Order: sequence, then structure tokens, then C-alpha cells
Amino acid sequence: MPSRNSAKTPKKDGNNSNSSLSSLENNFYEGERLTNLLQSIRRGIQSARHLDGSSLPEKIWLKQQFSIGVNDVTRVLERMKPCTELESSTELISLRSNHTASSVKLQAVLVASDCNPRWLTKHLLSLASSRNVPLVFVRDTKQGSLRLGELVQLETAIAIGIKVKGSTINKIIQQVIQGDGFELSPERVKFSKNI
Repeated sequence: MPSRNSAKTPKKDGNNSNSSLSSLENNFYEGERLTNLLQSIRRGIQSARHLDGSSLPEKIWLKQQFSIGVNDVTRVLERMKPCTELESSTELISLRSNHTASSVKLQAVLVASDCNPRWLTKHLLSLASSRNVPLVFVRDTKQGSLRLGELVQLETAIAIGIKVKGSTINKIIQQVIQGDGFELSPERVKFSKNI
């Protein structure tokens, strides 16, 4: 009976998930930049919650605004229609205002770059880029997953998708995306060990 160690493993080349991530440098938030982003989103959450006026418990209301966790983000992204190169994330917002689309769409995805093991979030980059949804990577000395968890009143969250709802939260995220010039093109996207 052959041992497990005798099985051949494929060699990794420089063009796979272990190569550089220079094209996505603007998508990383850390330090003061991260703090400002999370404070803006928190203010947007408070404003949207106040304007909504619903009597739902806060955790249920947050679940309506965000897709929380890697599995939920993956599920929503997989259900979204893949975008062509001509479509943009701003067109997704106009689809929401039409109220005829029944499926949930994500405007952006916040991902903790300190995720261990890394393969938990590795698929999100290609899946999000095929749907033209920008990824925002969160790095922090406190751990990005803890910072994301605080945002949605959980202990940790590896990934949070912002649902297109036409709320204050969406306006803040749209300003962040437009202001930072996020890289969305799948042919120029490269992975990194640092994600």
C-alpha cells in the first residue's frame, strides 16, 4: 500500500495565488485609514437604522443590510449574475432602485486579510471580480477579523458583504470605491501571500 507522502503534488509557479498583489494595493485598509473607514460605516449604520424606523431587533436589521461571514458572502456572490466588462457596480445600484430585481446584490465585500487558513477567502477574489464587486482588504495589528466583527456586533467576521439597499451605508461605500480607484479587472488581478 503506497504511503500518503509518495503522492505527487503539483509544483507552484509564479503566476498563481502566491504571486504579487501590486494591482490591488489601494484595496488594503490599515491603521488610521482603516479606522476612518470603519467609523464612516458605523455612522452610516446608525443613520440608516434611524432613517429606516423599523422595529426589528438590531442583529436582524444588520443581517438585512450586510451579508455576514464567508459562507453567506460566497452564497450571495454565486447567486449574482456574472458581469460583462461593460457593466459597472454603479449599474447595480440603478438595478436596486428599479425594485424589479428580486435577487440580492453586493456593492462591496470587506475581507479580513489575517484569515488563517488563507484558503477560506482565496476564492472570493475571483468570484467578486467576475461579478464586478470590489473587495476591501482589512489589515490590523488587532486582527482585521475582530475589527470587522465589531462592525456587525459579532466577536469576529472574516468577510462582510454590503448589500445594495440604496441606504446611507451604500453612499459611503460608493464614495470610498470611487475615491480610491479600486482595481476590478479580473485579467489584472493577482493574488498574494499577504491576503
